Amino acid sequence: MRTSTTRLSRTLTKSALLLAATATAATFTAACGGTGNSGSGDKTVTVYSADGMEDWYKGQFDKFKAKTGISVNVVTAGSGEVVNRVEKEQSNPQADLVVTLPPFIQKADAAGLLQPSGVDTSAYPATAKDPNGKYVTLADNYLNFIANTSVDAGKLTWDDLLKPEYKGKLQYSTPGQAGDGTAVLVLLQQLRGKQGALDYLKQLQANNVGPSSSTGKLQPKVDKGELLIANGDVQMNSDSVKSGSKFTIFFPAGADGKRSTIPVPYVLGLAKGAPHTDAAKKLMDYLLSKEVQATLGPDATAVSDRTDLRDAAGGPAAVIKGVEVLHPDWNEVLADLTADIDAYNRAIGG
Repeated sequence: MRTSTTRLSRTLTKSALLLAATATAATFTAACGGTGNSGSGDKTVTVYSADGMEDWYKGQFDKFKAKTGISVNVVTAGSGEVVNRVEKEQSNPQADLVVTLPPFIQKADAAGLLQPSGVDTSAYPATAKDPNGKYVTLADNYLNFIANTSVDAGKLTWDDLLKPEYKGKLQYSTPGQAGDGTAVLVLLQQLRGKQGALDYLKQLQANNVGPSSSTGKLQPKVDKGELLIANGDVQMNSDSVKSGSKFTIFFPAGADGKRSTIPVPYVLGLAKGAPHTDAAKKLMDYLLSKEVQATLGPDATAVSDRTDLRDAAGGPAAVIKGVEVLHPDWNEVLADLTADIDAYNRAIGG
């Protein structure tokens, strides 16, 4: 609910078309173009966000509008697509707030796409925010996989996913474009080393349907049986199950039987050149408040990083019970990302 020199496999034109289509489906209020007006009278905030938090957004943004009179316009897409669009629009900024997964929030910062917000983040630990005040964790989350209910996913291993029975029935979102897809590559690097991760994904390519810039689009395919296996994250997939989707959340085991994951938090930042700065800061304050953060567990199956809410009930703790959580250095991931994505594309024949 999760980077500047990355060479994505799609052109900016295709990315823009995808985002435009997504915006139409995901907008909760009338769209508001960049006006350059950052005055206190602004009545609309535009949020560019990685997909997965839409249901939680809807409830909270309705409450925010009732409280402040400020409407929220949301555009959702894959994590990399979000940052690409913000970068493409720098000559005429449209986004006020950016929500994306690591290492894409670090990419946005490195590209100069964020600005210090000045909002109070004193309740958040140093590990959950940028020391320069440009971003802060909105909701913590974890990588997982999902399986159609026809699959006994309880004991699936990474090697099981290579079996011929999953040919054309398995898909994971694309590293370098989607935050969860990038997390798949990063997790495998943590488990097998960089070359071992590439060797595995090269084998997995025999079963992979093809690229997907958005992890969220894989959920309905697994629900309907078009796919048997896909990647995802605890927040998005748990929320979808609560809404009626029928699939199983699982964590592939290694040869030693251990199941592992990595955090894929939704991270919030104020966009450089935000056309509605004052209203955007009000929304940031609202979303980061204790009252709103307390709803993440029960309403979104996510975790707040606020120090006064870390033991709150209703989050993903039960889902990841018994799963080892690995913690990559996202700044190191970003530093190597271009080379790692190029190596990945070569490995899978992209």
